[in-house]
Amino acid sequence: MTQQDTPVGKILVADDNEPNRELLEAYLSDDGHEILMAVDGRETIDIATKEQPDLILLDVMMPKLSGYEVCQTLKANEATRDIPILMVTALKEPADIEKAIAAGTDDFLTKPVHRLELKTRVRSLLKVRHLTNERDRLLAYLADVDAASNQK
Repeated sequence: MTQQDTPVGKILVADDNEPNRELLEAYLSDDGHEILMAVDGRETIDIATKEQPDLILLDVMMPKLSGYEVCQTLKANEATRDIPILMVTALKEPADIEKAIAAGTDDFLTKPVHRLELKTRVRSLLKVRHLTNERDRLLAYLADVDAASNQK
């Protein structure tokens, strides 16, 4: 896989464990992604709202707000609801996966993270994000053209 095949994006890594954040950053930064870091749930929401990343890698067990709460909050906010969220957690029970899906996560990855699996899921979610952005730009353009033609 060449770098050309992987959309480059701004990725927010949210994990209270520094070695986990550093590992995810090391896995992703060699593809040219801009990596942002958050250490708790509140900081994750603040950064996501301000920076509008293309993807969020979100740990479930974090201080201040859990990953589930962060995901629900971001998905309920019109400004952040379309940002894909990949939950990355050591939790492996089916109930944990169901809770993550109910919170609105777009994908789920269990720790320990395998580099190839992470990169594959990140690539897929970034492609979806970029296509969504392109669709939104096209729809806005068409709405402008329609409005201009109706004024004539």
